[in-house]
Order: sequence, then C-alpha cells, then structure tokens
Amino acid sequence: MGARCSKLSVCWWPPHFKSPMLENGAVDDDGSGVPVFAEYSLDELRAATDGFAPDRIVSEHGEKAPNVVYRGTLFSSGRTVAIKRFGRSAWPDSRQFLEEARAVGQLRSGRLANLIGCCCESGERLLVAEFMPHETLAKHLFHWETNPLSWAMRMRAALYVAQALEYCSSKGRALYHDLHAYRVVFDVDGNPRLSCFGLMKNSRDGKSYSTNLAFTPPEYLKTGRVSPESVVYSFGTVLLDLLSGKHIPPSHALDLIRGKNFLVLMDSCLEGHVSNSDGTDLMRLASRCLQYEARDRPNLKAVVSGLASLQKDASTPSHTLLGIQHDKKSSDHVPLSAIGKAFARADLNDVHEILQDDGYNEDDMANAELSLQSWTGELSESFVVKRHADNAFKSKDFATAVECYSRFLDSGAAVAPTMLARRCFAYVVAGKLQEGLEDAKRAEDIAPGWPMGHYLQALVLHNLGREAESHEALKKGTMLEAERNSRARTV
Repeated sequence: MGARCSKLSVCWWPPHFKSPMLENGAVDDDGSGVPVFAEYSLDELRAATDGFAPDRIVSEHGEKAPNVVYRGTLFSSGRTVAIKRFGRSAWPDSRQFLEEARAVGQLRSGRLANLIGCCCESGERLLVAEFMPHETLAKHLFHWETNPLSWAMRMRAALYVAQALEYCSSKGRALYHDLHAYRVVFDVDGNPRLSCFGLMKNSRDGKSYSTNLAFTPPEYLKTGRVSPESVVYSFGTVLLDLLSGKHIPPSHALDLIRGKNFLVLMDSCLEGHVSNSDGTDLMRLASRCLQYEARDRPNLKAVVSGLASLQKDASTPSHTLLGIQHDKKSSDHVPLSAIGKAFARADLNDVHEILQDDGYNEDDMANAELSLQSWTGELSESFVVKRHADNAFKSKDFATAVECYSRFLDSGAAVAPTMLARRCFAYVVAGKLQEGLEDAKRAEDIAPGWPMGHYLQALVLHNLGREAESHEALKKGTMLEAERNSRARTV
C-alpha cells in the first residue's frame, strides 16, 4: 500500500533538551502557599532574568558587597521572583553557601519575603526569593512623591518586622545582617515583610555591614561580628527612620532624645496625626534599642509587645494604608493546572501522555472531512499512514511518527491540529525546535480555542531561549484551558 515508514526510533529523552525542572524536582508549595526550597540550575535563572539583563535589576549594593538583585520569571511555574546574585569573591566554599541557604530556606512566615531556592553552579552563588512588587520601606519613607507614609502603616511595618525577627530567632536564626529600611519590602497586598536576604551573610567572612559606620552597632565595630543584640540595635535605627522620615545617625538622635526634643525628630508630615504619647512611646522604645551596651537593650519579645500597643487602624487593609491598587489576581503569577505544570516543567513523559489523551477531540471539522473521504474510498493509503503515525507516536517511535505524519499532511488531506501537535512534540524530542514551533503555531491557527497549540509554543520557545514569549504562551494556554473547562461544566 506504500505506507511503510522508517524503522528508526527515538525512544529516549535527548540530552540536548533544556528542561527547566528544579534539580530536586520540587514544584509545589509546602502548605504555606510558598514553594518548597529548591536548588535551581544556572540555566533556569539565567533564562528567568533574560541573561541577567540590566533592565531586570531592581537593586544594587555598594563596593563592599557588590551584589545585585534581579526581577525574574521562572518558566517552571510562571512565578515572579527576586534573584540575588553575589559577587564572584563571595562564598568560595560552595558547601558552606548551600548549607546556609538551605537553613534559611526552611523558614516560612507571612512576615518574611521567604527564600525559595538557590543556585551554586559554575562559580555562581545566587538566592531566589519571593518577589515583593510594592517597593521598599525606604522608598515609601524617603522618596515618596504624592502621599507620605501614614503613622498607622509605619507602626504596622515596625510591628511586622519585629515579629519577623522574633520568628526567625525562635527558629534558631537570630542573626540578621545589616538591617535597615531597604530590607523591608511590601507584598502584593501591601503588607510589610522583612527580606530573607539579610538572614544570610553577604560573604563567608561575616563582614556584611555595608552601610555608613554611623549606623553600625558599636560591638560590631569592636569585634567585626553580629550578635542578636546587634540586630536589636539596627532595628532601633529603623524605628528612628519611621519616626523622623529620614535617616538620622543614632548618636545625633540620642542627643535630641536626652534633651527631650523628640518633636524635632518627628517627621513634619505627621504633625497633627500623631499623639504626643504615641510619639514619646516610640521614641523611648527606639532609645532602649540603641543603648551603647548590648546588655541594656530589650529582647525582641519586649519590642513586639511595645509596638503592639502602638497599632492604629488595625482593621484597615494594608493596601489601603499604603495607597495602592489591590489586585489579588496578580498578572505576575500564573496559577497553572496540572497540564500547564507539565509543560512548564518540560516533563516530556507527562506531556506525551497529555497529547495522547487529548488527541483528535478538537478536530471536529477535520474529522468530518476525513470521515467523508473514508466513506468515498478516497485517500485510503493516507489513512493507513495516519494509523502508522499514531501507533508510532504512542510507542515513542518519534522518527517514524514525524515521517508518517508528514506524509499524511503532505497528501492533501485535511490538516488536523492533533497531528500537528504530535509532530511538533516529535520535532522537539529530535531537537528540531524551529520546525516544532511552526507546527505549534499552525495548530493554534487551525484550532485557536485549543490550549495545546499555546502550551507547545511555550515549550519550544523556552528551549529557544525566548523566555518572555514562552511565558506569554504559557499564560494563554492556561486561560484557554480554564475557558474550555468552564464550558464543559455548563454542558
């Protein structure tokens, strides 16, 4: 019948295929809504940041700690993350870096911007954390444009940071390095959170204070080491920032406090909005935290208790206090279905099964034409070729599948989206990415409501290094799948 096809078989997943799967296979959260800690490959983090592009940088540090934080998008989940890239001289001992990162990665709190992963590969040292989209406390305090930060939000930020520090201390991570207003960030709901990056040293030597010496704990200047009491001192400088709206050296602030000139310290934007008693209480708490002798400073439990009594408008949502638009359905994070996750992880075994199960059910028009042709006896040889192609695809004989699907499609029969999708997948396995991309786009054109065309494009585009386009295709596939499932439920 002329339907004999090649016996060459490709029954394994090829080494050229760049899977974005995490090295330990972790993709789900641990019940906290935060992904479990994982070790990422350098390729995935490079792709997430478009090759560590300058326009992805969200913050940089000085010469003493030349570290850069990028905004990245993980292909494996569609999640937007903050990626901290250490300088080349930091952490020469990879084992020490991994141990430190894994320990911090076990912490999970709604008061932290949690650490969700790291990378230790090819001399690179990177941390991956939850991304906080609404800037830092320093930005809202020192560089506001229209509305200053309200007293209620300042006190909420102080309490949440103190609670974060207390939580970390209770979990055996009492040391926090270089605490300041830039370490406090605001999440999608406007809630203040403490960055997890300060829970790790900037380098293996522990010399991680890169700010002006005027703000550095006295004992650090003597010993070069951080203690839990040093963290309380640094927190006192943050309280001064909140009270004054500017970065005042502690020694100068203490002189004003001793002279009972706390009103001179008060941010002028707060006049008429803060009672004298509240302002005095905060000033006294800051003064206690900034005592020269470490033993004279309060513990974190006492700090939390003192700040709890200063809370205002406790029932008002944080996004209202911060004055931001609130959208729970953030476009930065795409909630993926099980099918979407399989494509995002580039799990070829799962994708193969999905394409097997989802075959031909979207090809109504094509099937109608094929049925008509089969009844009239036309193109009978092509149908034998199609049968060979489907059997080859099922048995993972992808070279045969490509040849037979190509022969059928070239015969002039109706072009079925399922055939294009399966040939696309076979091309991907064979490393023919451009041919696979063309088939995925053709499948989308013929069946625009079928999510597989978009999902397959996401898979191919990732391996072509076109991450932004890949992420958009993944989102479109997710949306179409949700619409299809919704229609199915109403039938």
